[in-house]
Amino acid sequence: MSAHSADRPARLDVVLVKAGRTKIRYPGELLADDGTRVTVRAPWAGSGVRDFGFVRFEPGDVFTEYYWRDRWYAIKEVRSAAGTPKGWYCDVTRPAARSGAELVVEDLDLDLWCSADGTDVRRLDEDEFAASGLAEADPAAARAALAALDELETLARGGGFTTLLA
Repeated sequence: MSAHSADRPARLDVVLVKAGRTKIRYPGELLADDGTRVTVRAPWAGSGVRDFGFVRFEPGDVFTEYYWRDRWYAIKEVRSAAGTPKGWYCDVTRPAARSGAELVVEDLDLDLWCSADGTDVRRLDEDEFAASGLAEADPAAARAALAALDELETLARGGGFTTLLA
């Protein structure tokens, strides 16, 4: 199904929830929703520059974000304001849920970064995940989250993001 009308793209609010609370909410442009995968484009929603050491997110960066209703992760392709690819930032999440003009995603702490050239693949926030208590509170979700991180790493190391996101 088409995501936008001929005159202007549809707006979709992305709501990232963590530990039962809204962590961040930001507007995006709905590019596509095929019933399984939702694709959104949004500017960097953070305030100012966020320097991770291995990548900097800064005002003007553009994120093309891919969310699934049947997968435990989201993949965000990051480009500079000039359009230069920076890489992919991946969040391990529960499957996304869309309600009207709102897309709600529950962050499960685990993340993965893959540089644009594929030479830097790193798992992030495994300590936060361990401290979150999810393994005790919801063992099935914790197993799904760890399996999703493994799948993301396999895709990243095999150059599979381009194929998956086509």
